[in-house]
Amino acid sequence: MSAVFSGIKASTFLAWKSIQRGNRGTLALTIMIIALILVNLVFLPSIISGVVVTFDTQSIDFDLGNLVVEPREGSQYIEDVAVLQRKIERIPGIVGTSPRIAAGVTYSYRGRIAASTLYGITPEDERSVTKIADRMIAGEFLSNGDTDAIVMGTTLAGREGEEAGGLPSLQGVVVGDSVEVAYPNGERRTYRVKGIYETQSFSVDTAAFVTGREMSGVLGLDDQASMILVKTGVSGREDAYKRELLSYGVQEEVRTFREKSGGFVDQAVQSFNIINTISTLVSLIIAIVVVFIVIFINTVNRRRQIGILKAIGIGQQIIINSYILQVLFITTVGAIAGIGLTAGVTTYLTAYPLVFPGGPVYPDVEVSAVLQSVASLFAVSVAAGYIPAWQIVREDILSAIRG
Repeated sequence: MSAVFSGIKASTFLAWKSIQRGNRGTLALTIMIIALILVNLVFLPSIISGVVVTFDTQSIDFDLGNLVVEPREGSQYIEDVAVLQRKIERIPGIVGTSPRIAAGVTYSYRGRIAASTLYGITPEDERSVTKIADRMIAGEFLSNGDTDAIVMGTTLAGREGEEAGGLPSLQGVVVGDSVEVAYPNGERRTYRVKGIYETQSFSVDTAAFVTGREMSGVLGLDDQASMILVKTGVSGREDAYKRELLSYGVQEEVRTFREKSGGFVDQAVQSFNIINTISTLVSLIIAIVVVFIVIFINTVNRRRQIGILKAIGIGQQIIINSYILQVLFITTVGAIAGIGLTAGVTTYLTAYPLVFPGGPVYPDVEVSAVLQSVASLFAVSVAAGYIPAWQIVREDILSAIRG
């Protein structure tokens, strides 16, 4: 045991002296490269995770709620909506339900035409499920008694003279204007724009809302809905709540917001993960090359010293371990610096998030991802440092001393 401890002490002493006598600039540059490699290993996964969190939040808060109840197969509408709402709201953990009637309509405003979705809602119920009413940038949200009013998304309302990049836009609607709506059954209604909202979810910001009472009257519906949005007390347990709804005798089609979105996020994440895998491999290869070159140059320049150490009885493993300890020192300091840089980048992007089509994206740094990146960095660095040290130490003493 004492011999092992003495060997570790000797390796540590040799490693520290080598670091002290080495080129400080090279050491600092190597540490900085390791730090930047760690930032790269952590940053992209955190952005991918942030994209998922943003999409989930936007879907739940503005578009679909946690669960969506849809008509039975072969039916266009859900029947006896009020009864079904009461049944769902009795389930523990359900905090709100909002029936919606959806229809593809054509909007007309000052000779401009746009086709998009119009939803008929009960405003009070909608407030219990989504946060659209909290995102009004002009005017106000609907009230239950409104029959001649409409609220629309900022993209659909548009701005005077601005195209919407292929999205439906009336280019300049403001609060107080009148907009004509052509329903799919041929009925036409003129509504006063009561408010304009902005959620940064493009599917919501290209739509508009009237009261369910108004839309039912136009389409000839009675206690019917195209869907019922369901808000749960806890997000992330949608599958469990879905099973709960079915166990309570809900016979309509029940989907989670992820299922309703058609796997769009999963496809996007798969694409991001391919990019992330390539980026990770490149980063680790760079780490291997950098550490290998640094240790290789160090051992080549110290071949004579290594030969002398072997001549006075210092074991090969002690010398190899001294170089591994140097690598561990460089990687440890680099990892600490990299974590600091990552924290700085995360703080900045939290204050000034990246803007994606679905909304602002904040880095979502997971501790497990950081630990995995640090572990990968240490593994490849130790391997890259061991190989050149092992190659030089294997030389016979006289060849090493002659240089």
